Amino acid sequence: MDKSPDAFRTISEVAEDLDLPQHVLRFWETRFNQIKPMKRGGGRRYYRPQDVELIKGIRHMLYDQGYTIKGVQKLLRENGNQFLIAVGNGDMAAVEAISQRRQADAVPLTQAAQPRGPDDEMLVGQPRVKPSRRFFGIGKTDEEGPVPPDTSKLSRDNRALLQEALFDLLECKRLLDQVR
Repeated sequence: MDKSPDAFRTISEVAEDLDLPQHVLRFWETRFNQIKPMKRGGGRRYYRPQDVELIKGIRHMLYDQGYTIKGVQKLLRENGNQFLIAVGNGDMAAVEAISQRRQADAVPLTQAAQPRGPDDEMLVGQPRVKPSRRFFGIGKTDEEGPVPPDTSKLSRDNRALLQEALFDLLECKRLLDQVR
């Protein structure tokens, strides 16, 4: 028996419909505050129809378009849930309308401000820095001599990058521990 389009779906139904493992849906709940399934006794999750539509859009942007989680989070911040729901449904007219409304609401660029190119954080596989054998500025390339002891300290930006990576790894460990 098929459910009505307005019926709530269990995590297993959503996972099967979208060809995603259940643990991915649980992980996305931690990364996207907009996904808020109802939780019932025994921890069962029930997704509202709009949650399922949003997850479709997130899945499309991550898997089909190659966006990173940070890139999709930025899209959600800038364009709202309806944008990703429209993307997930393939409703290009709604996507265009939302994009045009966003552009109309934006502050016009002054002569001094130049439009930026595509955001490097948005797509997977785009290196952000020139590749080398150095790790966070520590180490040496073939052209350089030994690194003096006073220059081997991490900059504030590199320390923040390491801290972010550490938090991501700890979150992954927490999720793995929950599954065990």
